[in-house]
Amino acid sequence: MVGLNTTVRLYTNTSASVAEVINISISNQSVNQYSMNRAALNLTLSDWQAIVGPTLVEHIINPSASTYNFHFIPGPLEKGMSGSFAYLLLTYNVNNVTIKNDTGPRTISYSFNPKVLNFEHGASGQILPSNTTLTIMIPTGALLKSIYPIPDYPTSTFTNGYKNVTSFSWFNGEPLSKFTLQFVIIQPLSAEVSEFFTQLYGILGIWTYIIIAVIIVLFVLYTYLRTK
Repeated sequence: MVGLNTTVRLYTNTSASVAEVINISISNQSVNQYSMNRAALNLTLSDWQAIVGPTLVEHIINPSASTYNFHFIPGPLEKGMSGSFAYLLLTYNVNNVTIKNDTGPRTISYSFNPKVLNFEHGASGQILPSNTTLTIMIPTGALLKSIYPIPDYPTSTFTNGYKNVTSFSWFNGEPLSKFTLQFVIIQPLSAEVSEFFTQLYGILGIWTYIIIAVIIVLFVLYTYLRTK
């Protein structure tokens, strides 16, 4: 493996979509074999792992549930200064990547679950291997509360608490044994009202609309009689 770039996009339902780009070098003796394998339609991921090696794995997983919407796309051969190489793309979704808690009125806190990381293990725990980048993207509008280790990118917004930043990257060698990422979502009042009526509909069903209609009629009638 020449390089690995893992990008994790977090969602407010605690799931995440993951895209992993693996850059591999291919010897002259393996060029024809790679081309044949890429053209084949019946090869499984296990078959490719036998060819590429153990690096072809999901690096964001949920220990209690498998990934889903998995896609594997081996890229075309490209020529470089020292031989041939190719990019392999893995995309998949994972549930329960974050832990969700209601911490206040319309305020929801999310904490990244470090147990889903599946990178190389060192003496002190998980670390990013050499030539590896991990990027995590939090939802738009989220407010970052804590992050560790300090991201390698961006660096210019460290002093203002990463205000208005939604993408954070760590490069090769970063320790992940004490990885922490926490953010909050503050919902607008309209979202809280909508959620209330959704929950009410789940309890009362069609009677929800009838009750709302009766309340509106009574309010209009009260307003009319008061003006009289």
